[in-house]
Amino acid sequence: MDGALQDHSAVIAVQNKRPVLAILTIGDDIQLFRGNRNNFADLILAGREQGFIVYVLTVNQLKLTRNVLNGFIYEPGTDCWVKQKLPFPDLIYNRIPLREDELLPEVRRKIAACMRSPRIILFNPAFFNKWSLFKWLRNSQSTKPFIPTTRRMLSQEGLGRMMLKHKYLYLKPISGKAGKGIMTILVRSEKSSPYRLRIQGDKKSITYHCSTLGNLWLKVRKECSGERYIAQQGIKLAAINDRSFDLRALIQKNQRGQWDISGIGARVAGSSSITTHVPRGGSIDDPERLLVSAFGPEEARKLMSKTRSTALLIARQIERGSGHRLVEMSMDLGVDQEGGIWFFEANSKPMKFDEPDIRKRSLDRIFQYSRYLLRTKGKIPAAD
Repeated sequence: MDGALQDHSAVIAVQNKRPVLAILTIGDDIQLFRGNRNNFADLILAGREQGFIVYVLTVNQLKLTRNVLNGFIYEPGTDCWVKQKLPFPDLIYNRIPLREDELLPEVRRKIAACMRSPRIILFNPAFFNKWSLFKWLRNSQSTKPFIPTTRRMLSQEGLGRMMLKHKYLYLKPISGKAGKGIMTILVRSEKSSPYRLRIQGDKKSITYHCSTLGNLWLKVRKECSGERYIAQQGIKLAAINDRSFDLRALIQKNQRGQWDISGIGARVAGSSSITTHVPRGGSIDDPERLLVSAFGPEEARKLMSKTRSTALLIARQIERGSGHRLVEMSMDLGVDQEGGIWFFEANSKPMKFDEPDIRKRSLDRIFQYSRYLLRTKGKIPAAD
């Protein structure tokens, strides 16, 4: 009986020609599928308000030759996820949560097939790679000035050469996320142990003092655990009460198909943390309040305006460099103590912003841009 009802609801949905968006993720033997369930539920509810059918779809459930697929919908009344038969999606929103999942051969094959298929519009095909991001941005004269000196960390000699130019460095895993694995090096030539290495832990950092470059390299390589790293010029960020802060911008395509700022938040480093990431001890704050405290009202206003224009400039160049149509990204930008703006990283699968106004706008824009795409492809009437 339930199956008949579900088939019937899918047929009605197809007849109504409501646009369909599927949230793509990975299946899980224990909990049906992986990913941020709260985020998925918010997307489903926001989509319903805007006239979309939205459901969660695993890679294994995605059958490109079928018109009806098995998927999962969220029922807010019971706070449950229900498996149903649902119409084939017009758009697929890639929210596969982990890089290692996305790199699985069967997942890569399915995403490649989606990108070739004329039936589907795929949002953001993959996670960004930090080294690729910096290469793309260095290739443009307009974005190059915002990029700290960045090198692949391949040898002790290469790290030593970089420390001759920059006394403060950040070491970051190429495929890192949420501040995990980040280290800093401070060179103080006058000290008997001139290399200070700080390693970010779960909530606080651990500090080591190394007497030679060889000892430093051994410690760094041990912490890398075989992962590929970049070494990056350290920027002395603006700070409040000796705690540095940076800015997080959410950039998304809008209802006109153009990049737009959905919001800018701020993150303040924890008292014993080397990053501003909230999972690593950082905290959320208001960007305008922090900038006014650090630079005064007039300069803060100029810096907010420059941050917005810089984020849009960088988003356009990342999209050009990637060679794919992108839909959204979050971006970490720093303001140094002299008011200079620097790009640190971008994420093609932004985490939820906790600021309510940014969160609401971020959900709405996914569907506003979806509607724009479907309209330009003639899949929904222009009057919608």
